[in-house]
Amino acid sequence: MRRSLPLLLFLYACGTGNGDLCTRFYTPYPDLIGDRPRTANNAPLLDAMSAYRQGDYSTAVAGLTGVVDRDGTDRLARLYLASSLLGAGEPYKAEMHLDFLERVPGAPFKDQTEWYNALCWLCSGQAPRALEQCRMIAKRPAHTYKAEAQALAQALQGQ
Repeated sequence: MRRSLPLLLFLYACGTGNGDLCTRFYTPYPDLIGDRPRTANNAPLLDAMSAYRQGDYSTAVAGLTGVVDRDGTDRLARLYLASSLLGAGEPYKAEMHLDFLERVPGAPFKDQTEWYNALCWLCSGQAPRALEQCRMIAKRPAHTYKAEAQALAQALQGQ
């Protein structure tokens, strides 16, 4: 319960409409790195990812912040940090890290940053902005989050 308290408080503060949608549509980015062999160099990352997998986003935020502070070029750690911040009820901070990822040449996480930005806006009470982002994503023929964006847009239009 303690782990989910920040998210519950945040969602309560958002009111029923967008908070309910935030809870419904937020899914943490899949853990693709937590099973790496442990080394002295990646131990802090793996510890943070263990908390992430357990849904302990506040602990994951603390660990991933340390990883990103030590290596600002670790884009995957930054993506997990943004997802953790969103899960911990801190969409504005999550958006800041997504903005950083959007500026990386070649935009390796373009689909992810677009979708998680829509969630940041939704969870911070910016429903019109989230709806606009979802419509943009839904127009893309091969967007990773096209179905999710269509469903969220439909839910937002039904409010």
